[in-house]
Amino acid sequence: MTSSGTNPEELSPSAAWEVLLPAAAAPARARGRALRAALRDAVRSGRLAPGARLPSSRDLAVDLGVSRGLITEAYEQLTAEGYLRSGRGAGTWVGGAVRAARPRARDLAPRPPGARADFVPGTPDLSLFPRAAWGAAQRAVLADLPHHELGYPDPRGLPRLRLALAGLLARRRGVVADPERLVVVSGVAQASALLGLALHARGTTVVGVEDPGSPQHSALYAGAGVTAVPLPLDDEGLAMEPLRASGVRAVVTTPAHQFPTGIAYSARRRAELLDWARSVDGFVLEDDYDGDFRYDRAPVGALQGLDPERVAYTGSVSKSLAPGLRLGWLLVPEALTEAVVERKRTTDLGHPALDQALFARLVERGDYDRQLRRCQRAYRERRDAVVSALGEHFPGARVSGVAAGLHAIAELPRRYGPQERFLERTAAAGVDVRALGQYAYTPVPDDGPVRLVLGYAHLSPPRLHEGIRLMAEAVRTG
Repeated sequence: MTSSGTNPEELSPSAAWEVLLPAAAAPARARGRALRAALRDAVRSGRLAPGARLPSSRDLAVDLGVSRGLITEAYEQLTAEGYLRSGRGAGTWVGGAVRAARPRARDLAPRPPGARADFVPGTPDLSLFPRAAWGAAQRAVLADLPHHELGYPDPRGLPRLRLALAGLLARRRGVVADPERLVVVSGVAQASALLGLALHARGTTVVGVEDPGSPQHSALYAGAGVTAVPLPLDDEGLAMEPLRASGVRAVVTTPAHQFPTGIAYSARRRAELLDWARSVDGFVLEDDYDGDFRYDRAPVGALQGLDPERVAYTGSVSKSLAPGLRLGWLLVPEALTEAVVERKRTTDLGHPALDQALFARLVERGDYDRQLRRCQRAYRERRDAVVSALGEHFPGARVSGVAAGLHAIAELPRRYGPQERFLERTAAAGVDVRALGQYAYTPVPDDGPVRLVLGYAHLSPPRLHEGIRLMAEAVRTG
């Protein structure tokens, strides 16, 4: 980019002309802005190197066929911004403050690994998203939304949505839903972070988590300065003696359909858990991540309905609509409400108003109930396909846990183990599957039966059959 003349830092007029010519061809009203943008980009990218002297405004204007005033204005603006530098009678130079950087926008979103079969749990079928109903609701909301509702919302959420959600959750999940204590959040992740911050402000620095359990829980509470303490399960839910001995005063649970074991907390254990919370003046943090989906009976009501002052209840549309919507809810005990709402306000000033109004309309008109029924039918069919395929390709396999949610636990006979070798063989065959022990905080011996967590919601019945066939084939031929 420098000339070959006596001054090696002198930028040749032709080089500047090449950089700026496309901008000079812009419409007259946009030409000055285009020239300034082209100069900035050339400096940032390194096409105009630091220390290079630019042609005079007169010469460059002649070369580009534009007015000298446009070039002068561009030089002055970029000198003020630090891209260029100039001295009286010394010309204009590329400044040294800018560091060349190639712009990039990486996509760090989790993506399927490209496996021939993917049984990783937690993903719904995104093709079930109700695009027509969503589009219709969006048009209606844009037409009817009062102007003032486009301002900063109540940090708890639009009153319209909180009322609609209160009715929905009371009807479907049996919660005590006070709209004044209901906070609209960007999913269970934000709800957990807000609860962690509120608990930390009260002096709580440790929280119990289920073992095995979702690894996200410990990470989310750690971000709020709260350390996770793993607590074991038994056949009825969290084991009470280790909980009492732990000294924690808050515990995260998935009582309707425990992740990943698939059990539902027994009525006795639910009562014992609430008695414990009252005895230590503590809280149960209930993650109802897939509580709407039960296939053999009506879903068990949320734990929060038994004691709304001791249970914080969280849920979202991530499994029923799409995780990318980042939309969920949090029902807060009165003792935590003020702190949670204040944290929500200072975190993001409230959830997007248009999204809230849109979802409120879906709930009010029954579209969301219809979506839940649609998912219920599809996911039940897929769970049945998993059970059928396991019986065909893995004789003696047993599916444990309640018939609910988006994943199933499959226990295979010992002849298919050891587990580590099973996973190596299935991975080599292009099957992505997780063992139950991979969700445990404490190491699990490898000498027991192979126990798998099979996510099925995102796969059609034929693909489920094919994936389980591939697993069986890999084990036989590995």
